[in-house]
Parts: sequence; structure tokens; C-alpha cells
Amino acid sequence: MLNFDSQVITIIKAIVQISFLTWLFYQFYMALDRSRIQRMVKMMGAAFAIFIICYVFKLEVLVKLFELLAIPYIIFLCLIFQSELRRSFAGGWLSKSRLKLTTLATISDQIDIILSACGALKDIRRGALIVFPRKDALTSVINSGTTLDAQLSSQLILTVFDHDTPLHDGAIVVSGDKIIAAGCYLPLSEQTDIKKTFGTRHRAALGICEETDAIVIVISEETGALTLAYNAGLYYDLSTAEIRRILPALFSNQEFVNGYETEEAIDDQK
Repeated sequence: MLNFDSQVITIIKAIVQISFLTWLFYQFYMALDRSRIQRMVKMMGAAFAIFIICYVFKLEVLVKLFELLAIPYIIFLCLIFQSELRRSFAGGWLSKSRLKLTTLATISDQIDIILSACGALKDIRRGALIVFPRKDALTSVINSGTTLDAQLSSQLILTVFDHDTPLHDGAIVVSGDKIIAAGCYLPLSEQTDIKKTFGTRHRAALGICEETDAIVIVISEETGALTLAYNAGLYYDLSTAEIRRILPALFSNQEFVNGYETEEAIDDQK
């Protein structure tokens, strides 16, 4: 009887440990999949594959070299991809906020107001940055601009981004049915693998999305193209209808929206 109880305990322990490890690896995979650090994983995988080949064929000098450089190489990759690592794991492990019920009831109208202004700005080739906070606070961004706390309207958005206003070069921060601030400054991305034609607005949108979970709509002054930025990625040249379909999912904290190509994929096609 004692032996049977011991076997049951052993089985329970095995189930608990396997379940925990499965959950842990799943969370790790989801954190990787949420970001653009697949490149880092591929580079580490390639190095590991080369090491295995050297080990199997007993290439002692190369194996010793790999052993000496393994830790510096990992540290180097972590430094290069630090923003992607921070963004992916922060989004994966911190609890996700949900929109209040009162916000959900009016979110459709709010998006329509914003996209109506975006369509007008696109037609007249007027550059703009519209930032939507999610879970992460944007206190420093809001403090860098002029506080408005004004009712959301297409007319006000168009007025802010008019060339004759002192606030048109910065970003506006929109939360719910309020324009919280205008003329805000965003941190610039230091990524080197984005399109060379992208200017300060796109780098600013990417920069704030690398540091926070904010969503940004960018309107290019040169081309009038609409770009959506979130999760440290740029989704370039979208129509207002496409953005209208994506935004509700993002506001509901659905991290992935299928059917839209990243800026890198568009570059590959070109």
C-alpha cells in the first residue's frame, strides 16, 4: 500500500512539473512571437547548429572558440535587441488591461471620428501623429506637450495639425473620447533596418511603440500614406478601412491581427 501511495505521489509530481514546464515554454514562445526578435533566435540557433557540427566532427579549436565566445555573443545579442526583448517580455508577463464597459460602448464612434480626420489629412498631404495609450502610462509624453483635455472631434484634430498652429509638429494623445494633449514629443527609434525613406514621424511612432504598448497612427506628409505602429512594428500604407478593422482588436488587447504585412515584408516584395 505504501509503495502504491509513493507511485501516485511520483506521478502527481511528474504531472505538475511537466504542466509547469509546458506553460513556461508556451509563455516564452508567445513572448518571442509577439515581437520582432525572431532574428535574434535565428542567429542563436545558427550559432548553436555550427557548434554541434564542430563538436560532432571533433574540431577542438573551433569548439574551444565557441565555448569562450558563447557568453559574450549572447550578451551582444541582448544589447542589440534590448528594446525588442523589453517590449515582448513586458507585454507577455504584465497583466493586460481591459477597456471599461462605458468605453466599449462608444469606441466605434471614436474610431470613426479619428479616421474621418485621418482621411482628410491624407487627402491634403498633412503629416500627423496620433497616439493611443493602452496599459502603459504615457506621463512623460503628455508632459512634453500642451494639455488640452478636450472633447474628441475631427475638426479639432484637423485644427491641431494645421500648418499655422504651433502644435502641428508634435503628436496628439487620444484616450477614450478626449484629446489629452497635443504637440507632444516621442522618443525616436534607433532601429537601423527600417526604410530609409521613413522620416522623423515614423521613427517617433516606432520609438514610443518600442518603449510602451501604445498604438500610433502616422500620416506621411510626403506621400499621404497611413501607417499603423504597435508592438515595436510598423504596418505601412494601410487604408482607413483596414485601420478601422484593426483598432478595435488592439484596443481589446488582442495582440495579433492577421492579414497585414509588416514594413519588412513590404520591403521584401519591392
